[in-house]
Amino acid sequence: MRLRNIETSDWPSILEIQLECYPQIEPESLAVLQSKWLASPQSCFSLELSQQVVGYCLAHPWIINHPPTLEQELERITASDTLYLHDIALSAKAQGKGAGRLILEQLMQFAKNNGFSNISLIAVQGADRYWQRQGFKVQEIDKDLSDYPADACYMVYTL
Repeated sequence: MRLRNIETSDWPSILEIQLECYPQIEPESLAVLQSKWLASPQSCFSLELSQQVVGYCLAHPWIINHPPTLEQELERITASDTLYLHDIALSAKAQGKGAGRLILEQLMQFAKNNGFSNISLIAVQGADRYWQRQGFKVQEIDKDLSDYPADACYMVYTL
């Protein structure tokens, strides 16, 4: 497996992986996904296996306790105090091979190198159990998460 920055040619594969991983959620548009990449290309990754994109990570600087909504197209980010992990998604071809851990370690290193003291995310589809095992903690926030699935919860990992 090889982790690298996202390239323009990766987007068809990224869209397919999104569909595979989130059958309960309306897929986000290409423009929305790419806005996250364009906001912080150095914190967005593709995972290759046998020269095929089998996973991706979209993360960007943001404001703690105020996660973006689904389908929110990002513009220039001028202030931030968290690295917001929008998504790590792995196709079935990458699951069970340590790919999630590989991506998370790269993301944590990026956060540390860029002065972030935490990483935040919204867990959906029961992923909160996975994220808790990685050290993330559920955090109550005032923001309405109703545009996410009913089980959505905000989580923070302190570096």
